[in-house]
Amino acid sequence: MRPSLALQLSKVQLTLFTRANCGLCDVAKSRIVEFNKKQSKPVKYLEVDIMEQGQQKWKDAYDFDVPVLHIDRIPETGKDFQPGLDAACKLMHRFTAEEVDKAVRQVEGDSS
Repeated sequence: MRPSLALQLSKVQLTLFTRANCGLCDVAKSRIVEFNKKQSKPVKYLEVDIMEQGQQKWKDAYDFDVPVLHIDRIPETGKDFQPGLDAACKLMHRFTAEEVDKAVRQVEGDSS
């Protein structure tokens, strides 16, 4: 018997707030790729360009702070989970794949 897809996925979502022509954002993306390569369970990942139409909330919050990585625990009901300003954990500007891993493990450990 094969495990269901729900058991194969991490209960964490990474959301990277970024913008075009942002060198630090490019580095952050590469750190997330590096982190993901080491994972046994896929981690849901979303990028939000704060300069795109409809992203004013995020532009107001992070205009001078990108890249910002939100690490959130996905609720049991959360197929269409949307990040909020109250992320379980945030990493800003410069971070390593190891720091992402540590934050993900911390959020996974903060039980449901």
